[in-house]
Amino acid sequence: MGRTRGLASVALVLTSVAFFATSAFGQSSPTTADDPKPDPSSTSAQPAPQPAKDRYQDGIVIWETPPDDTFPFLLKFNVNTQIRYLNTQGSHPTYTDHLGVTRDVHERNDITVNRAMFILGGYIFDPRARYSFTVWTSAGAASIIVAGNIGWQFSRALSITGGYTGVPGSRSLVATFPFFTATDRSMADNFFRPGFTQGVWANGDLGKGVNYLAFVGNGLNTLNISANKIDTHLLLSGSVWWEPTGAYGPPGKSRNMYDDYFASDEVRTRFGTAFTRSREDRFSNLDQSSPENTSLYNSDGVLSFSTGAFAPGVTVDKATYRLWAADAGVKWNGLAVNAQYFLRWLNDFEADGPLPLASTFDRGVEISASVFVEPKKWMVYGRASWVHGQYGDSYEYGGGVKWFYLPTERLWFNGEVFRVNKAPYSGAFTPYTAGMTGWVPMVQTVLAF
Repeated sequence: MGRTRGLASVALVLTSVAFFATSAFGQSSPTTADDPKPDPSSTSAQPAPQPAKDRYQDGIVIWETPPDDTFPFLLKFNVNTQIRYLNTQGSHPTYTDHLGVTRDVHERNDITVNRAMFILGGYIFDPRARYSFTVWTSAGAASIIVAGNIGWQFSRALSITGGYTGVPGSRSLVATFPFFTATDRSMADNFFRPGFTQGVWANGDLGKGVNYLAFVGNGLNTLNISANKIDTHLLLSGSVWWEPTGAYGPPGKSRNMYDDYFASDEVRTRFGTAFTRSREDRFSNLDQSSPENTSLYNSDGVLSFSTGAFAPGVTVDKATYRLWAADAGVKWNGLAVNAQYFLRWLNDFEADGPLPLASTFDRGVEISASVFVEPKKWMVYGRASWVHGQYGDSYEYGGGVKWFYLPTERLWFNGEVFRVNKAPYSGAFTPYTAGMTGWVPMVQTVLAF
C-alpha cells in the first residue's frame, strides 16, 4: 500500500513539474501596457546605472565604487534556493539497532523549500577588508540561521576570516555547495562529515595548484546551540588539495563543482585530504534522553549521545571525534569522476555508567560519475556510497538526470532515484532517515547565483 501511494505521488508531482516547465520555461511573458516605465524626471537624482556587463560578477553587484575612489565599497547579492519533492514511503517502517531495540523509520512524502539563503557581501573601506552577511533557512528542518563573517585578504596566499562556516573536514564543506554531482551530499558524506559552526580560518592559494584551509572553531555543529551551552574545547580542522593539471573549474562560485559543465579537451585532476579533531559535548543534562548535540550517529543509525546508544540505560556525556578524509577527482570533455574515503574514530568517552567498549571505528566511501550527453544542457550521473561501521554496514546506489534549462550552471532541474539499505544517519534537510531501507525518488530544482 505504501509503495502504491508513493508511486502515485511521484506520478502526480512529475506531471505537475512537466506542465510547469513547459509553461514557465518554454515561454516568455509578453509586455503589456501595465508594465511600469521609468520616470524621466527622477533619473537626474539617481546614480548612473552600471554597464550591463558589470552587473553580474559572480553575484548581482548592487553597488561598486570606482577603483580610485577614496571610499572603496562593494556590495554584492547572492542567492541559493532548493525546492525538492521527496518520497521515502517505499522504506521498511522499522529497523533494529545493534542492541536489538526496534525503532521506527520516519516516512516522508513532502514538497519543501529545502534550503533558501541569501548573502550580502563584498568589501568596505579597503578592498582587502571583506565582509558577508548570510540568512540561511531550511523548511525541512524548520531552522533559520543569521550569520556574519569579517575577513582580511593579505595576499592570494593568505586570507584570515572570522564568523560562521562549514568545518572543512570533507571536500563537500570547502566552497562546493551546492555544486555536487547530485543536488545533495551522499549518505556516507552526511554520516561522517562535520557540520557548521563559528570560528576563525586561514585559507589561500600557495601556487602550483596547492590550496589550503585551516580552521579553529567551537565544535562539529553548533548552529542552534547557545553560547552558554558550548563547552571550552575548541575544534581543529584543516583541508589541503592539489590540482596538478590546472584549475578544476573556472573562477567563481562554482569553482569546485564536481561535474564537468565547463568541458575541456584537457584532463583536469584534484587530490585532497582533510583532518578534524573535536572534543564533543552532549549539550544536554544526562537525565534528558534526547541530546541537543545531533552531529554524531553510530553506524546503526542511533544518535551517539542519546540514552542507550552504546549500552542499555547508559548515556555518553562527552566523546572525542577524529575524522580523516581523502578525495580525488578527474574531469575530461564533459566526463567527471569523483571519490572520497573516510575514517572516523570516537573515543575518550565520559558516561554515567559502564560501556562495553572504549572506542568505535567506522570507515566509508563515496563515488560518483557524470557525463554530459548534450553539452551544458543534459547530464546523466550515477552515484554510490558505503559505510562499514562498528555496529553495522549500510550502502546506497542510484542515478539521475540534470537539465540545465538555461545557458548557465547556476540553474538546473534534477530528477533522481536511489536505493538505500539501513541508512546510518538522519537529517531533516537531507533525503536520509535513520534505518531507512528501500527506493527513494526525488525531484528538485536549484537556483544558485
